[in-house]
Amino acid sequence: MTITTRQYRYSKDKSSLLARMGKIEGQAKGIQRMIEGDRYCIDIIQQLTALSAAIDEVSLFILESHIEGCVADAIRGERSESHIKELMGTIRKAIKR
Repeated sequence: MTITTRQYRYSKDKSSLLARMGKIEGQAKGIQRMIEGDRYCIDIIQQLTALSAAIDEVSLFILESHIEGCVADAIRGERSESHIKELMGTIRKAIKR
């Protein structure tokens, strides 16, 4: 994975993305409290499943923005091959998890 310091704009609603991240943070803290409170394992697993689904939704949101912005721009330019390889590597990692 390539990590850069370049800033990117999300073509979709950034405030919606940040709101989702806030909910994810709240879910994670709630699960932590459940574990600290020795809650029933199945209840914790259900919450972890919901948290995982929420993270997947954010990942798809960002991936879609990346494809619509960075990848589309790269395809129109001369950097298409490197961006497509980077994108495919990211998708492969996401699917393997």
